[in-house]
Amino acid sequence: MSDDTEQDLGITKSKEHETGEWYAELVQKAELADYAPMGGFIITRPRGYAIWERIQNHLDGWFKDTGVQNAYFPMFIPESFLEREKDVVEGFDPEVAWVTHGGYDELDERLAVRPTSESIIAPFMSQWTRSHRDLPMRLNQWCSVVRWEATETKPFFRTKEFLWQEGHTAHRDEEGAWDETMTRLDQYERVYEDVLAMPVLRGRKPPHDKFPGAHTTTTVEALMPDGKTVQGATSHYLGTSFAEAFDITYADENEEENTAHTTSWGLSWRAMGALFMTHSDDQGLVLPPSLAPEQVVIVPIWQEENKEEVVGYAEEIAADLEDAGVRVELDDRENRNPGFKYNEWELKGVPVRIEVGPNEVDDEEVTFVHRPDGESEVEPREAIGETARDHLDTVHAKLYASAEETLEGEIREAESREEILGTIGQHGGYVKCGWCGDEDCEEPIKEAIAAEIVMVPLDRDEEPIHDECAICGDDAEETAYFAKSY
Repeated sequence: MSDDTEQDLGITKSKEHETGEWYAELVQKAELADYAPMGGFIITRPRGYAIWERIQNHLDGWFKDTGVQNAYFPMFIPESFLEREKDVVEGFDPEVAWVTHGGYDELDERLAVRPTSESIIAPFMSQWTRSHRDLPMRLNQWCSVVRWEATETKPFFRTKEFLWQEGHTAHRDEEGAWDETMTRLDQYERVYEDVLAMPVLRGRKPPHDKFPGAHTTTTVEALMPDGKTVQGATSHYLGTSFAEAFDITYADENEEENTAHTTSWGLSWRAMGALFMTHSDDQGLVLPPSLAPEQVVIVPIWQEENKEEVVGYAEEIAADLEDAGVRVELDDRENRNPGFKYNEWELKGVPVRIEVGPNEVDDEEVTFVHRPDGESEVEPREAIGETARDHLDTVHAKLYASAEETLEGEIREAESREEILGTIGQHGGYVKCGWCGDEDCEEPIKEAIAAEIVMVPLDRDEEPIHDECAICGDDAEETAYFAKSY
C-alpha cells in the first residue's frame, strides 16, 4: 500500500478548527456510518451498531430491573389516533411523514410514520388497564422513528430516521408517575456517566420547550467540546393529559373510576453522536472500554528470527484476556508494520493497546498503551486479565475526568442581555442567569446568536441565581441556562 493511500486512512481535518468536517470524516473513516442515498438518512455500519447495542444492553437491563417490559407497536399510526391528542399534532405535525397509498390504492385514512408513539400505545394501555391491580404498567420499545426535519442533518445527532427507545408507563397517582420520571432520568444520567464516561447536567425544559402535552419534561444535557449542548435524553411526566385523551382509567379499591397518570421517556442514538464528539481526537475515534467492540488490541513486534516466540507469547496473552472476559484482538498481520497497526487501531478507537516484542518475552512482561493520551506502562505478564481490567478502568476515568474538566469550566453567569450574548459568542458553553419565565425574553438571544434556554433547575422552588431577569429586568422567577444546541 502506498504512503498516499495509508494517509487517506487517517483523519485529515482538525477537531478544534474544522469540527463539522472532522466529525463527518471521523464517522466514515472509523467505520461507524455511511450516508444513505436519500438526504438526511444514514446507514449504520457494524462497528457503529455494535456500540448502539452495548448502550442498549446496559439500559435494557436496568429497565427490566425496575419493572419495565418490552413490547413492539406498529410504525404506522392512523391519522385519527394522532388527532385524539391535539397537542401532539401541533407539536409534531410539520415533522410527520405520511403514507397515503398502499401499492396503487389510495388509503381510506392517512397513516403517519411514527414521530413518537404515545398516540398508538396509549389506546392499548387503556384497553389493558381495568383495575388498580393492573398498575403500574411499564412498557418500552426499541425502534426507529421518523421526523422529517428540514434543518441540516448530522449523523447520529440529527437524522430524519433515528433509533431510540421509548418508554410509556401508567400509574395510579402523581407520586408514582413522578417517581417513575425520576427513576428514568437517574438511569439516563447513569448511562452517560458510567458507560459513556460523560458528565451531564440535570434539569427540566422551560414550559415553552417541554414535550407537547406534558406536565414536566426533564432532561440531561451534555456539553460538547465546541461549546454546544446536546439534549442527552428526556423523561416526561405527562400528568393526566394523555390518559384523558385516550381514556386510561382504573377502578380503585372502592370500585371508583380514576384517571391514570402517565409518563414517557427516551434516549436515542444522539447519545452516540455526543460520545464520538466528546472523546475522539485528530487521530480518530476514542471509546470508553464499556462500549468498544475491541477493548484491547495486541500488537506483536518481531523479526524473522524470533517471530514464532513473540507471536506465541502474544497468543497466550490473548487467550488469558479472553478467559478474563476482555474483548481482545490479536493483530498478527504480516503485511502491515507495527506503526500502521497502531494508527489503524487508534483510528478505530480501541481503548488499550498491548505491545509485545522479544524484550517483553524475555522479561515476562507486557507494555500497555492508553488510547486517550498515549501513556504507556510496563506490567508483569502474571495476572494479565486483572491488570488489563485495571487499565481499562483507568482509561474510563481519564475520559470522564477530561470531559468533567471541560464542563466545569464552561458554566458561566450573566446579569444582562449583553453579557449573555458576549459570553456565549466568545466562549460557548452554558450561561446561567435570572429569568422572568416569559418565553419572549428568549427571542432576542435566539435571534442574535441562535442560543436558547436549554434547561432550568429541576427543583421548582430553587431560588433564582439573580433577583432580576437578565433580559427584561423584571423579577426573576428561576434560573435559565442558555446555550447553543445540536
